This record gives sequence, C-alpha cells and structure tokens, in this order.
Amino acid sequence: MTKSCVKCGKTFDEKMIDDPAAQKYPSCPDCWKEWTSYAVMVMNEMRLDMSMPEHRKALRKYEKVFFGLEKPEGELQKNPDKKPI
Repeated sequence: MTKSCVKCGKTFDEKMIDDPAAQKYPSCPDCWKEWTSYAVMVMNEMRLDMSMPEHRKALRKYEKVFFGLEKPEGELQKNPDKKPI
C-alpha cells in the first residue's frame, strides 16, 4: 500500500519501512532516517535521559514538530498585526 510522507509529501510503499517505530506517522524511509539522526542530536544537545518520563515527552514534542504535526513553541509570526484572509 502506498502512503504519502507527512514531512516531504513523497509517496512511498509501506513495505519499505524497516523500523516499526516509523509507523507512528506516515513518513518515508529518508525522512525517518533524517529524524533518527536529528533525535540523537536533540538528545545530546539537551542532555536528555530517556529513563525520565519528562525527557521522553520532550523528545516526542520535538518529533511532532519535526514532522510538522505541531507548531514549535515561541514561533514568531511574520506579521502578527495582519489578519489572515
């Protein structure tokens, strides 16, 4: 079955997915690989300890932001006074 990646929009075959964790969000193998590298960087930079629930929650937040499912906190609007059309 083909799906569309939530990150890049490319279509991919579900059979190409090796990591069962990649099935959380429909993401192509390339984007999932990019996320796993980025996740390691986030864990190292923020010194996250995956044995602590609040640290796992923080990483899940970064994961959702990475895949575009959530807006990052503190994101600035370009024209906050301008109302959307």
